[in-house]
Amino acid sequence: MDEITLKIHADDLILMALKEDVTNEDVSTACVLPAYAEGEADLIAKEEGVIAGLFVFGRVFSLLSDRVTVEYLKKDGDRVKKGDLLAKVRGDMRAILTGERTALNYLQRMSGVATYTARLCGLLKGTGIRLVDTRKTTPNMRVFEKYAVRVGGGGSHRYNLSDAILLKDNHIGAAGGVKQAVRAAKEYASFVMKIEVETENMQMVKDAVEAGADIIMLDNMTDEEMREAVRYIDHRAIVECSGNVTLENISRLADIGVDIVSSGALTHSAPILDVSLKNLHPVR
Repeated sequence: MDEITLKIHADDLILMALKEDVTNEDVSTACVLPAYAEGEADLIAKEEGVIAGLFVFGRVFSLLSDRVTVEYLKKDGDRVKKGDLLAKVRGDMRAILTGERTALNYLQRMSGVATYTARLCGLLKGTGIRLVDTRKTTPNMRVFEKYAVRVGGGGSHRYNLSDAILLKDNHIGAAGGVKQAVRAAKEYASFVMKIEVETENMQMVKDAVEAGADIIMLDNMTDEEMREAVRYIDHRAIVECSGNVTLENISRLADIGVDIVSSGALTHSAPILDVSLKNLHPVR
């Protein structure tokens, strides 16, 4: 998920978030600012991490008013520390106040995902293993969260169900087995689309290899089971491992021999990065 794609999809989703926060009017702001007044506020990091989502942060205010500008002092991917000034927001104080929480929600969430991803990528540095996300994203936040994973150094497994064929346990059960599922996929899908099979034991691994799967996922296997599977596959397919991969246990996967590690935790368990919009004051 690159920045251009993010920009294509962002506005509609940001407007949905703003509509969730303002059904009629922002009564708190209307009370204190009945008319236009120009002001300025500081965007400040409150802890160390990796910043992601500055465009989205600024876009919230742009959609509320064309009289708000954001001066960015950092860029996505920068590592920041507590107290760093990230940006200065200037313009219509009504729009700044109304958009503040929505803008911060995006920036905190995306920066949290980027920070968590960077930490996991650091633990795999030098191994040749690629860390990727999953579809375990927050509804209506996928484009933002997957972009943040990329900012943090990770990759995307697939964006949605139309991207690639992944035959999971229930697909395999519905088809009657691994071989039957792969055969059906090959008959149905375009020749340019890869076929991945989720496996839970060595028999499924053997069936997937025999059926000609392009990618074999080792799901929730023990370390020894994964090593055995990697030896058996012997470069006949790309090998991915998955299943409760977190910051606490990812290091154990470094020497198993897999090509890809996928982790839902990148998006469903990353804590936010605390940032704050402070010091709003009128300017002339």
